[in-house]
Amino acid sequence: MTPWRERFSGGLLRHAVMLHDLLMVWLCWQLLFAGRYALLPSPPPQPWFSFNVLVALALQAFAFWKVGLYRGLWRFASIADLVNIFKAGFVGLLLIVVVLSFRRLEGVPISVLLVYPFALSALLGAPRLMYRSWKDYQALNSDARARRVLVLGAGQAAESLVKDLRRSGDYEPVGLLDDSPHLQGAILHGAPILGTLDDVVLVARETDAKLLVIAIPTLDAAGMQRVVGLCESTGLPFRTVPRLTDVLEGKTVPGQLKEVAIEDLLGRKPILPDWELIRGWLRGRTVLVTGGGGSIGSELCRQCARHGVARIVVVEISELLMINIQSELRRNFPDLQVQGVLGDCGDPAVIRHALDSYQPDTVFHAAAYKQVPLLEGQLREAVRNNTLATECVAAACVERGVEKFVFISTDKAVDPANSLGATKRYAELICQSLDRRSDTTRFVTVRFGNVLGSVGSVVPLFREQIARGGPVTVTHPDVTRYFMTIPEACLLILQAAASSSRGAIYMLDMGEPVLIRHLAEQLIRLAGKVPGVDIPIVYTGLRAGEKLHETLFYTDENCRPTTHAKVLEAGAREFSAEQVLGNVAELRRAVASYDLTTLHSVLRATVPEYRPLDSPVVHSTSAKIVAFPIKEAGRKN
Repeated sequence: MTPWRERFSGGLLRHAVMLHDLLMVWLCWQLLFAGRYALLPSPPPQPWFSFNVLVALALQAFAFWKVGLYRGLWRFASIADLVNIFKAGFVGLLLIVVVLSFRRLEGVPISVLLVYPFALSALLGAPRLMYRSWKDYQALNSDARARRVLVLGAGQAAESLVKDLRRSGDYEPVGLLDDSPHLQGAILHGAPILGTLDDVVLVARETDAKLLVIAIPTLDAAGMQRVVGLCESTGLPFRTVPRLTDVLEGKTVPGQLKEVAIEDLLGRKPILPDWELIRGWLRGRTVLVTGGGGSIGSELCRQCARHGVARIVVVEISELLMINIQSELRRNFPDLQVQGVLGDCGDPAVIRHALDSYQPDTVFHAAAYKQVPLLEGQLREAVRNNTLATECVAAACVERGVEKFVFISTDKAVDPANSLGATKRYAELICQSLDRRSDTTRFVTVRFGNVLGSVGSVVPLFREQIARGGPVTVTHPDVTRYFMTIPEACLLILQAAASSSRGAIYMLDMGEPVLIRHLAEQLIRLAGKVPGVDIPIVYTGLRAGEKLHETLFYTDENCRPTTHAKVLEAGAREFSAEQVLGNVAELRRAVASYDLTTLHSVLRATVPEYRPLDSPVVHSTSAKIVAFPIKEAGRKN
């Protein structure tokens, strides 16, 4: 049955219930009058319909509607419904008395009026309770193996879900909840819409639901946080249907339920890139990705493959990561040419071989060291891999006339306070310096913050700690970070690269900074635990090189919008290209001799904003902080 026919059927059912109730009003008047005059020797004739009866029917119908008697369903009739029935009868009595008083209550005995609300409540309540008892009896004698499911949402996703659940035989959809007023009381494939999302606790208890399913894939982050909070307040397990983007990206299959992930709560409105621009730029091209087996590099490979490149060259130092990404690309994109170059992209011979052998049109430089505390004690390797390797690849691209070089930077390059930020900022300056000198290669820098689920990030760490039973370690109760999903970041990298101007630095719109302690608390809740009760949270203090808050751009960069709302372009800052490129040789000599003093000196001279943190320092910010307004979950048995 189509949805409109089901709504039509639901409307007929509601009208039948209203007709039944009006019939009970008429029957109530007939029985009360018959009882009043039954003991008289010659009782007056009682017509089936009279003026008084018609007035009573009209006024009582208005009272039913005003009290909201038809918001509930007979299947789940309860004490609250009986109270509503009595309230409607009492309101109806008052209206009848007021109107018939104009006729001095002619023909209406006082005894009938006194008994009327009680008799009407019995006549209306008894059929409802009998119907519920019958349905409960049926449920108890049905297949006990079917798991009772309450669905949140009543759109297309919910319609497909209800059909699939009924078809499986293992699940029984007992009802749906939706905030749309016009859907209340409707029936979707035999499952009634029982109320709004805010009614989930009451309805879940009344329907004896064992599982909640969120079937609203279009929810934004705030909406998902609200719905998850409502689900958690029931103490029941809950799942969600996958988003269309997850299905298209191969992360799940249609109809497969999944657990609510932290990405669902942090996610923002779906990005709508300029697909025509991106595909027109990538179609038929050869791209080279350094660090192509890492979190960002591998996703760049996947997205380039989806948007029509002819060949992908992966430069990777880890043989395991190389094998994994090559196998995945060849399996999922059989027509794509996949080539691999095993080696260090900071080795000039490796990068020359890769460029000469495959002649890429575009190079994405994603290889880097990224762990702040670790790199504070490994300055030489941070300089070698983040700065000198970038210069090696970039210079080779200029020599061989590569059309575009895309450098993946970080928000820690802004006002750097650690080795990671300083070496990445130096690499940004190298790209801008080479762009000024090159007539053939266009340099693009894309800067963004943390990505969810990347190797070494807090989310996998928190999940591991939760799985062990805790504690979950957070550095500081007020520490914040910007977060974005890996696919979202890579998609915006492609958008920025496809529409870039020469030497530009682009910043991705990371939304609002997130309190890390709230991130930890939410991950604990999603694991079905109570923060601070089942899983403790321990604050360990800021680690070496860590700031309390990060920023995405310098105050004097004068960011301006681009053709895409999620991509901002930083204005040029003054710097000396001669100094930046001239100091590279000094860096190489210091790296070769492991001269940490010289490395520090060159970094400070070339990146004057670099202010190393000898001890953790609080950096204040006026940024709005994103928290998770989720209700505390009750302890599960």
